[in-house]
Amino acid sequence: MTLPAALQRVPFPVIGAPLFIISHPKLVIAQCTAGIVGSMPALNARPASQLDEWLAEITEALAAWDRAHPDSPAAPFAINQIVHRTNDRLEQDIEVCARYRVPIVITSLGARPDINEAVHAWGGVVLHDIINNTFARKAVEKGADGLIAVAAGAGGHAGTKSPFALVQEIRTWFDGPLALSGSIATGSAVLAAQAMGADFAYIGSAFIATEEARAAPAYKQCIVDSTSDDIVYSNLFTGVHGNYLKASILNAGLDPDKLPESDPTKMDFGGGEGSKKAWKDIWGCGQGIGAVDAVVPTAELVARLRREYMAARDRLVALCAG
Repeated sequence: MTLPAALQRVPFPVIGAPLFIISHPKLVIAQCTAGIVGSMPALNARPASQLDEWLAEITEALAAWDRAHPDSPAAPFAINQIVHRTNDRLEQDIEVCARYRVPIVITSLGARPDINEAVHAWGGVVLHDIINNTFARKAVEKGADGLIAVAAGAGGHAGTKSPFALVQEIRTWFDGPLALSGSIATGSAVLAAQAMGADFAYIGSAFIATEEARAAPAYKQCIVDSTSDDIVYSNLFTGVHGNYLKASILNAGLDPDKLPESDPTKMDFGGGEGSKKAWKDIWGCGQGIGAVDAVVPTAELVARLRREYMAARDRLVALCAG
């Protein structure tokens, strides 16, 4: 299947994952001008009226970049919408996105035909994130254009499926746009995602440790200092299982080895005070951070990923030729 026009305009096959609290226009613009899809959650704009200001800032900055760099235009951007019933801003935020004709909308925590239809009405593309093949089928049946397979090891809310299993199951029936998430922090991992059958790598945690990210310095440094051994998988903080940095759990006075189970009926995905405290104080992070050894500008991180990708591709070509 041919990719939608918006996704064909991505020079390097990476989508920067929307990071709750952390992603904002400065990071999105830096990602897009570096040649990857930049994204942010609509709920990061607080108050809600700020979303209009932020979308104006992003669209104007990317248009200015394209005028100044006609031979290397910016990649499109995406806005993440939490479509769960707890998000009482959803309708208002979708209306703002419609005014700016947001090219890509990433939907999470529920598939909604009405939201998909609204995005399609202005010509946008909907990518829905899923953690298993059952949810993938439901998302496509309800009108999603593409899927984001959130495999084991991804930062924040994450599934438990091996990326090999998840991608191969989806590709037996779906040939549309597919991004893969889960411990991807190197260019060779981007190439591996493509080799498995994904069109894009979906990278979040590595971008927390960038200069443009709106994360506390201690959070960024903790990512630099940590490895996969320092990631804890728990549903305590929002009601849904996710991956978090062990150091932040210890700093909160909790024992990361003895965390209780949360009541899933009291989920808080980003609209309430509970989840804001969780993501601010309990730091979400994926298992791929062993590849992150410094806080760098976004453009430098993307440049490293590109170099590693090309080197890995050259090794693969040489291996096949030999």
